[in-house]
Amino acid sequence: MAEPLPSLGAETRRLLRLALPVVGSQLATMLMGFVDTVMVGRVSVEALAAAAVANVWVFGTSMFAHGILFGLDPLVSQAHGARDNEAVGVWLKRGIWMSALLSVPLIALWLGAGRVMALSGQSAEVAEAAHRYILFQIPSIPFLLGYVALRQVLQARELVRPALVVILIANVFNALFNWVLIFGNLGFPALGLDGAGIATSLTRALTLIGLVLFVWRYRLLADVWRPFERADLSFGGAWALLVVGTPIAVQMCLEMWAFGGSAFIAGRLGAEALAAHTVAMNLASITFMVPLGLAQAAAIRVGNLLGGGDPAHAQRAAWVAVSLGAAVMTLSAAIFWLGRTWLPRIYTPDPGVVALAATILPIAAAFQVFDGTQAVSCGVLRGMGRTRPAAVFNLIGYWILALPIGGWLALRGGAGLSGLWWGLCFGLAGVAAALVVWIARRGPARMAPGTAP
Repeated sequence: MAEPLPSLGAETRRLLRLALPVVGSQLATMLMGFVDTVMVGRVSVEALAAAAVANVWVFGTSMFAHGILFGLDPLVSQAHGARDNEAVGVWLKRGIWMSALLSVPLIALWLGAGRVMALSGQSAEVAEAAHRYILFQIPSIPFLLGYVALRQVLQARELVRPALVVILIANVFNALFNWVLIFGNLGFPALGLDGAGIATSLTRALTLIGLVLFVWRYRLLADVWRPFERADLSFGGAWALLVVGTPIAVQMCLEMWAFGGSAFIAGRLGAEALAAHTVAMNLASITFMVPLGLAQAAAIRVGNLLGGGDPAHAQRAAWVAVSLGAAVMTLSAAIFWLGRTWLPRIYTPDPGVVALAATILPIAAAFQVFDGTQAVSCGVLRGMGRTRPAAVFNLIGYWILALPIGGWLALRGGAGLSGLWWGLCFGLAGVAAALVVWIARRGPARMAPGTAP
């Protein structure tokens, strides 16, 4: 029987309890990258450049695998909502199986990183250093993907704090490993950028081990875990996860690669424009962690409620989540607007970069509201198991609207960097509007109870 609809305040508190630990986990993950950058930057300019281009390849290729594993969100959350522990256990094992399968092509892509670096026009020194940096991370691939699979299953069951605790502890070990291996402390040789790659591998391995130990110690999955059977390793089960997860992976990659493409456009406007663009984009990526956490909470909540046979309640949760995403990013927009002259100074003292960044931060302020809306809306669709519309809307919004319009305004229309950001803002507004209309017309309330993803 469907539970009575809660008040808006009660639903808001429920979503925030789910979202805040996820936000903390995402910010802690970003902190590891920040620490890596700061420490590698003390080695040499060449090492920092090599790490930067290597991370583009690492994140760009692993993002697709992450997206496929995100397909566990609707499958597990709806099974959990239906109190089907057997199905949750099956998807847990299929997630582990899929993380192992996805490791194989990812290893191949990382082994070929040196050729990619060379083809991208990097100097021989930077390309070789970037290649070695990635090679040292290859052993961590199964640990990285295994962690993602286990985290998504836990979160889909509303167990959101274990990942936060583990990633906070991992930050400490990551800093320690970097300090020892990059600079040669505690009797170890100074390995420079190679040491940073080894440190990253060790941290990823410990992150998965730590999460497994957390689950084992507190018996978080004892009610669903069963030994592996032949059916759990079937390609049919892997295919079912691919059907749901591939559109998520495509949607995430379209978005990430679009922002990467915007950096190339900004670079054609000069080093100062690229620096200002990087400042604004980095600020936007930090604030984006909040709607990203809300998106995960929305996927969990909507999936649980649909699995429990309560589509009306799921629709209410969807609208509360989308409204929260727009609201928190409206606050971020106000901060961008009011702080447009001093926020860039956190990154650079260069007056030209600061002045140029100050001209685009008001545009980025509007961008924030649309970004929060679309991110949480994608989470709603993920909870429903309706993952294809988000991929289609991202393709149109970013690659047919945002980049072509922004590129034309920036390079041919005379608008410069502001034109690029207006294009991004326009495309993102289109994505957000399309997703909101889709939820209104075909959202959770339109799904029949027990409908599979």
